[in-house]
Amino acid sequence: MVSPGWVIHLPVVAGDLLSAQRLARVVAHWTHVLPQTDPAGTTVSAEDDQNVRHWVFCDRLMPGGRRCLIWPDHDGECSRRPRRG
Repeated sequence: MVSPGWVIHLPVVAGDLLSAQRLARVVAHWTHVLPQTDPAGTTVSAEDDQNVRHWVFCDRLMPGGRRCLIWPDHDGECSRRPRRG
């Protein structure tokens, strides 16, 4: 988990929620090599309602305190390896 500090907000525009989640998932996976990032904590929101956030990955904690890297509300067990689909 990322320690308390500053959070970077990087605005990226997508046409709908599903497209935003897919794009955010790709960007989050690119950042996994940086120790300062927590890709599993990625959320998206509508530009005009940024207080309502939608998870990009499952929000359940796994043993060791890390989060699952599968999409929200997935079937089956959590995993640190993303599934395609």
